[in-house]
Amino acid sequence: MGQSGHNSNAPIDFDAQSIELQDRANRAILSGGVTIKQANMTLTAARVTVSYTGQVIDGSPSVSRFDASGGVTVTRPDQSARAQYGVYDINRRVITMLGNVTLTQGGNTVSGGRLTLDLDSGRASIDGSGVGTTRAPDGTVVKSGGRVTGRFTVPDRN
Repeated sequence: MGQSGHNSNAPIDFDAQSIELQDRANRAILSGGVTIKQANMTLTAARVTVSYTGQVIDGSPSVSRFDASGGVTVTRPDQSARAQYGVYDINRRVITMLGNVTLTQGGNTVSGGRLTLDLDSGRASIDGSGVGTTRAPDGTVVKSGGRVTGRFTVPDRN
């Protein structure tokens, strides 16, 4: 599953109930219904730790990484991924999602333990790493034994 590349050079906007700045550690902690938007991609979570370089560009700190937890969702046109945790490495332009991962694109759904989204190529890969249980496409919890599960749609041939 994949799609066209993402503009990882676009500005990043955020919205949250609260922010805690930890300047000496070059990080900020966003909490309470966090929404982060960059170009046509949106990340939502209960809590996000923002790591920055200490460099300021156009009045804003230069961000290098987001560590998200609590119902993490990443949405892009025609694609949605959900997990317990997510890491957006801005320098590598890669999002890694962990824990009960579900990736949906069009009518296709794949579940597993770890998802890697390469934002340059649009390539998404999912594996069963760290999976004890996962959700089947119909939402039921199944034992997967570290395997990837899913369902693909078949086009109407009428």
